Amino acid sequence: MTKEEINKLLKSTETSRIERTISTSDMDKFQEAICAFSNDMSNSRQNGYLIIGAKDNGELSGLKVDDNLFKKISSIRSDGNILPIPMMTCERYELEGGDLLIVEVQPSFSTPVRYRGRTFIRIGPRRDIATIDEERILSEKRISNMATFDAMPCYSATIDDVYVDIIKNDYIPKAVDAEELENDTRSIEQQMAALGLYDMEHNCPTNACIVLFGKKPKMFLYGAYLQYVCFKGADKSTEIDNEKPFYDCLAKMMPQLETFIDFGVVKTRPVAVSSLREKNQSNYPVDALRELILNACMHRDYQSNMPTRFYQYSDRIEIMNPGGLYGKARPENFPEVNDYRNPIIAQALKIMGYVNMFNRGVCRVKSMMIENGGKEPTFNVGKITAFEVISFSAINNVDLQETNIDFPKSFPKSFPKSFPKLIPAYFKEDEAAVIEDILNNLTEPKTAKELADIMNCTVRTLKDKYLTKMLEASVIVMTIPDKPTSSKQKYKLVMD
Repeated sequence: MTKEEINKLLKSTETSRIERTISTSDMDKFQEAICAFSNDMSNSRQNGYLIIGAKDNGELSGLKVDDNLFKKISSIRSDGNILPIPMMTCERYELEGGDLLIVEVQPSFSTPVRYRGRTFIRIGPRRDIATIDEERILSEKRISNMATFDAMPCYSATIDDVYVDIIKNDYIPKAVDAEELENDTRSIEQQMAALGLYDMEHNCPTNACIVLFGKKPKMFLYGAYLQYVCFKGADKSTEIDNEKPFYDCLAKMMPQLETFIDFGVVKTRPVAVSSLREKNQSNYPVDALRELILNACMHRDYQSNMPTRFYQYSDRIEIMNPGGLYGKARPENFPEVNDYRNPIIAQALKIMGYVNMFNRGVCRVKSMMIENGGKEPTFNVGKITAFEVISFSAINNVDLQETNIDFPKSFPKSFPKSFPKLIPAYFKEDEAAVIEDILNNLTEPKTAKELADIMNCTVRTLKDKYLTKMLEASVIVMTIPDKPTSSKQKYKLVMD
């Protein structure tokens, strides 16, 4: 600090950020002042100065700063009385008329700062203890100062490292009102900064911009890519059938992934639902996989070097992204409560139409998987550093049902392959045991009354819930088909 700068401080009337004192022993006073400057209640974002050796009018007191005083004041930073530790420097200046010991305090990013458990603030020229409402303001200021990783500048990148044409022609017109955009004369960097994509102070794109629109995201964020691997079997020890990394930014990767899922992952084959009718059964619903991949890319921790993993096995798909549940989301409240690790990326994906941010994703995925004939995916939220979801193939579930049912030898050899006609086309998986029991009792023809007695239910329930559907699926037949309401009517298995 030059003599001119010192003289300005001595004569300054900015009493909210300057405190002068002739005392050398009142350590409480010094630490309260440093605490108050750290909290910067006025939000001036300017450094505060504790000047020891000067009177209130700026005159020097003739103080001689020795090493003991210098060390005592310097030790305030780390003696543990002020927490979080203040950002401060302490310098000794020898001037005509006496020495000065000047403590320069930077506003803290982690307010409220407390001295021995009490929060001190500056109210004009004086110090005071913060009220509850003032503490709340300081707490909110801390939250606003803690920028998420996607909002931080990517220091090594420049404007040339991003697809400016995509931002200018495709993204900004969707994000900004047309009339407002027409009257906007700002530079592209300023427009990007308004959307959290550019840091004007450091003159570089933000991490969100690199992830969303970067030409080579992996160059700056090593884990910013998606790794697809298809294994021929049910575990990683089996042979790899296909492998494809996706290195592009999200603006280019998302359309590629949609096409890849449609034609490279989702498979459809005909499945019999009756002796004369088939339906096309997909292993996975396209929209559900799309939702899971989008969520993985949106919520992942981009500070990690681990890629987003998209592993396909013979019976399931496992998607894992680095970074566990974030913020307010906890294992005990998932999926009812969500939070955004990357709010700028999430907002951009919403603007581009990929997500809705209504916290419906998990529920929608579960519904789509069940409607497709599979079972609910498993969400592993217990991992601290990663989030994993396992989706099971609907086609493979059918195959398992064909082989896991142990029918009596009296059944026709083709019947184990006919059983999946009933589930999931006509019945839910949890009804499989009841269906198997009914079939086992129909190896010999029985009336509805006889069968209802065995099953411990009413004839009406048996017919409405089970027999009608089994007749439609051509798994059973009536012994007197021309007279369906006959009192002698019986039901039997289709044995041919």
